[in-house]
Amino acid sequence: MFLLMVIVFVLGYLAIALEHPLKIEKAASALFIGAVLWAIYALFSEQILAMGFSPSWEEIKHMAGSILDNIKPALTPEQYATSPFRETVDLAHHSTAFVKEELGHHLRDIAEILFFLFGAMTIVEVVDQHQGFTVITDRIKTKNKVKLLWIIGFITFFMSAVLDNLTTTIVMIALLRKLISDKQTRWLYASMVVISANAGGAWSPIGDVTTIMLWIGGQITTVNIIVKVFLPSLVNMIVPLVILSVFLKGEVKRPERSSDTTSITTPAERMTMLIIGVGALLFVPVFKTITHLPPYVGMLFGLSILWIISEIMHRNKEDEIRKKLTIFHIVKKVDTPTIFFFLGILSAVAALQSAGQLSLLSNWLNDKLGNIYLINIAIGAISAVVDNVPLVAGAMGMYNVVTPDMLNLAADPVYAGFFVQDGAFWELLAYCAGTGGSMLIIGSAAGVAAMGLEKIDFIWYMKRISLLALSGYLAGAFVYWAQIQLLA
Repeated sequence: MFLLMVIVFVLGYLAIALEHPLKIEKAASALFIGAVLWAIYALFSEQILAMGFSPSWEEIKHMAGSILDNIKPALTPEQYATSPFRETVDLAHHSTAFVKEELGHHLRDIAEILFFLFGAMTIVEVVDQHQGFTVITDRIKTKNKVKLLWIIGFITFFMSAVLDNLTTTIVMIALLRKLISDKQTRWLYASMVVISANAGGAWSPIGDVTTIMLWIGGQITTVNIIVKVFLPSLVNMIVPLVILSVFLKGEVKRPERSSDTTSITTPAERMTMLIIGVGALLFVPVFKTITHLPPYVGMLFGLSILWIISEIMHRNKEDEIRKKLTIFHIVKKVDTPTIFFFLGILSAVAALQSAGQLSLLSNWLNDKLGNIYLINIAIGAISAVVDNVPLVAGAMGMYNVVTPDMLNLAADPVYAGFFVQDGAFWELLAYCAGTGGSMLIIGSAAGVAAMGLEKIDFIWYMKRISLLALSGYLAGAFVYWAQIQLLA
């Protein structure tokens, strides 16, 4: 059954990749594999957990053993019966209860991502409905395909570092819809947005969820990650842009502007909603830093401010106009299948993480490769298929941050030095895990968002973009390696 879970995931992944030939919505396939993997895990939990590959199960058993040996003897039966220690011991003896507990734990993390995504998508839709993005698109005068490509790439790269790659992708897709009418051309630019957003998020401590994990975990610090990873990330974006620029010719065709929405919003209203909408997105990392609450709370706070101002702004207008501009109406336009797709694919990956398949993969990489550069490059490549969050979490669990005292006692101080805070392993991990997902459209949150919003075909992306992303990925990794050699 342990192997069956992997088989189900692979078959489901193929169904997602072949969405258009099969004519089955990818969200349906993702939800199916998410539900089936957890069902298999729950029904055969005792057999699967007995194999000893689940890190969280082994940790629970270890904790339960410590409680029985050290804590329980010091408590009276009444104290033990009402203590949280008993729940841990009971959990270690009931595999089904453990699986339910794990599902609840992962669902909380998934819900945070979904609420964040829903809030960001709603804010972007509100700004778009008010024609707020025309304030930016009207200033982008060029229709030359190559010039527009570089403008979009650099805007995305730096915006992603300030916001995050997911939010930036949502905003940039909305902008592209105002700049390019042809679907295939827009897919090409949207794909470059994915590469640029992932590259921009890798060198910023708040630009990508995996970098945030390493930042919060103490593996990296703000200044060093920017200084060391900025150039590799920039190369990661520039190489695909250079290659693509050779083949792009002519001009893009702008879409016809809708006169309906323009006629019912004033320039002041458009500018106001753009400033408040973008301000709400920019405020999310500030809110998180101040309150230490998850990012989705800041996103929902920003949405609430936008909602209140929208209601005040349009309260004296005719009902027909108010219906088109209030969030109550606009929220119906949010792409719900994309939300379901995220829910399904993240649930499926969570099941593999909990059961231990991803832990086995991480250990195999460590045993077979050994070299920190090869391990990180492999992790980045795998993150194009499997979500990079559990991969980075697995790497963080495999290796501890080496302190100066530990470094002095290490048998191989040079190798151990890779794992100190701001060591080469952690910095390269941030780069590889953040950018490797660009090689497949499903390999990153930015890619999944672009796929859902623009309905980009998986096979189309793989044929036309994957090699471009791979070239940038390897070039950036080489630049990081060269930096280390020069500084050594």
